[in-house]
Amino acid sequence: MDFYDLMSRSAEDVGLQLSKEQYEKFIDYMKLLQEWNEKINLTAIVDDEGIIKKHFIDSIKAFKRDEFKSASNLIDVGTGAGFPGLPIAIMRADLNVTLLDSLNKRVNFLNTVINRIGTSNVATIHSRAEDGAKDINLREKFDIATSRAVANMSVLSELCLPYVKVGGNFIALKGPSVDQEIVESTNAVKILGGELLEICEISIEDTELKHNLVVVKKIAKCPKAYPRKAGLISKNPIK
Repeated sequence: MDFYDLMSRSAEDVGLQLSKEQYEKFIDYMKLLQEWNEKINLTAIVDDEGIIKKHFIDSIKAFKRDEFKSASNLIDVGTGAGFPGLPIAIMRADLNVTLLDSLNKRVNFLNTVINRIGTSNVATIHSRAEDGAKDINLREKFDIATSRAVANMSVLSELCLPYVKVGGNFIALKGPSVDQEIVESTNAVKILGGELLEICEISIEDTELKHNLVVVKKIAKCPKAYPRKAGLISKNPIK
C-alpha cells in the first residue's frame, strides 16, 4: 500500500497538503512508536497500516473543523502516545501545541519523538489533567482543548473545558456512537461554561470507520470549583 498517497488523500479531504517532509516525520514517529511499544504499553495497534489509518489519519481528520486551522494554540489532554496533538502539530507548524499526560514514561516517549522529528512547536507537560487545569499558566489559556478516547463526555468536559479560553472550543474525538453520551453530558457542559455547537462525522479512507468530532464552544468562565479532585470526577460525573 502507498501510505504517502493514502495520507495525502486524507489531508486533501480536509483542505490540507501533505509534504514529503511531513510524511517522513510521520514515518519516523511510527517507527519510534513501534520501537517504544515493545518496552512500554503505548498502543494496541502496532502494524504500519493500523497506525497510519487509526492514529495518524484519524488525528489529521480533526482539521475537518476550521477551528484547528485558525487556532494559535492547542492543548491535547491525556495525549497518551500523542494523538491527536502531535499529528496536528506536524500538519501545522505555526500552531503551538501542548501535550499533557499523567504518565512520565509516555511524556519521555513524546519528548524523544519531538527531538527526533524536529517539531519545535510542541511542548510536553507531565501532569494529571485535574492538576494542570488549576495552574494559572494553563487555565483558560487555550483556543482549543482536544482529547481522544479518554473518557465519556461528562468526565471529559470537566477535564478539558477549564483549559479553554472564553470564545475557544473543546473538541473531542469520539467513536461512532456518541448520542447517549451527549445527552448525559448536557448539564456538565453547561455548568462548566460550554455549549454544544455541533457533532461532525468523519470517515477514514479505505476503511469502514466512522468517527465524530464533538465541538463544544466555551461561552462563559469555568467555575473555580472545577475540575474537582482526581477520582471524584469519574466516580461522580456531573449530572
